[in-house]
Amino acid sequence: MDTMRERFASTLSRLLDEDPRVAVVLAEIGKDGFAEAERRHPDRVINVGIREQLLIGTAAGLAMTGLRPVAHTFASFLVERPFEQVKLDFGHQDSGGVLVSAGASYDWPAGGYTHMAPGDVALLDTLDGWTVHVPGHPDEAEALLRHAVAADDDKVYVRLSVQENAVPRPVTGDGYLTVRRGREGAVVAVGPMLDNVLAAVEGLDVSVLYAPTVRPFDSVSLRTVLGARADVVLVEPYLAGTSSGAAGDALAAIPHRVLGLGTARRELRRYGTMEEHLTAQGLDPRALRQRITGFLAPAGAAA
Repeated sequence: MDTMRERFASTLSRLLDEDPRVAVVLAEIGKDGFAEAERRHPDRVINVGIREQLLIGTAAGLAMTGLRPVAHTFASFLVERPFEQVKLDFGHQDSGGVLVSAGASYDWPAGGYTHMAPGDVALLDTLDGWTVHVPGHPDEAEALLRHAVAADDDKVYVRLSVQENAVPRPVTGDGYLTVRRGREGAVVAVGPMLDNVLAAVEGLDVSVLYAPTVRPFDSVSLRTVLGARADVVLVEPYLAGTSSGAAGDALAAIPHRVLGLGTARRELRRYGTMEEHLTAQGLDPRALRQRITGFLAPAGAAA
């Protein structure tokens, strides 16, 4: 099976054939995946070199000419390094486009901290109007990419990862999916965290929501699965607590508790492997079960 990133390249190459509005802007990284598409569409496959600010500026400029640009590189180079351009060229100019990242929080630890971006979604949360997709499977990545490209002039971020779930879910680009219902609170699993969450809550009487699209925050689905206990655990593959404020706003009218699990702010300087990072961050099934049951235990949940 292909990876999310490989599926992105093949899907976008087909979209370049299908839709004359679509353009892709690269900053050297990922160019090999578009070699054939560049031969067919040299005017709409643009590689600006290792110039991430120019990557964003070029994509926003293409949007202002009527094209639907897709900009791609590692998350740290797509969101963090050129953040001023994201804020001004897309936000202030009210230009639409699609940002598609790779690398996630720690997909390639050997690349060092420069290639890690656990704070990317939290950083985009400081801006208005961004839709954020976090697929958990290559099939979902394709569906959400097609949804993003077709979303007229919206500003969309698609966060790809090496980590993935075993099976795809029927994603639509809108809201959460209810995977199971329970009476003792709810766990929201974002993108590739779903399999670990399902393993962690086996035998627990909790609801599980799957969130392949995290912005806009799906307040309606969250409120719908909560019964007498408004206890919510958010399991996100990026900075812990990124969505805690949004969950709090969704539940402001009722007594509630929210636990945000994800990547800690501390830097892990022994880079290791992605699996070792998951364990060190407490995001493997065993640690998740301990943290989830520990949070629910005061109200009687069984460990």
